[in-house]
Amino acid sequence: MIDCMTPSFPIRQACPPGACVCGRERLLETPGADLRILRLTRQEEKRLLERLENLESLADLEHMQRRMYEQLGIRLDIAPGFNEVRSMRGIRIDIDELPGLCRKTRQSIPAAIRRGLEKHPEIAYRLLDAHDLLRDA
Repeated sequence: MIDCMTPSFPIRQACPPGACVCGRERLLETPGADLRILRLTRQEEKRLLERLENLESLADLEHMQRRMYEQLGIRLDIAPGFNEVRSMRGIRIDIDELPGLCRKTRQSIPAAIRRGLEKHPEIAYRLLDAHDLLRDA
């Protein structure tokens, strides 16, 4: 008999006990739960992080945000921070709470985006411009 709780696609392996509080097992046990995030296997996570580090434009970043939501359910908000933006650290990158999203992945995604912005500062400038921070008065 096939277990109806087991997804029909490869899923991320569980983190070592005590290492994460992602709620992966609880998510798997919840009937009708959105399991998209479990598609982010460690191999797929490496591909995603590499892709985020090699952004080409603001449109590319926005495309990645849409794809991450569509495929994984990850809602990502990227905007200038509340204080003055002097470096890539001044750009706020928030990930909505999502059961099944590993703590390390939650930290790795913003770090990869910041590395991508550091490689291509023009993307950060376009992001600031999109929020009216660099437009002429």
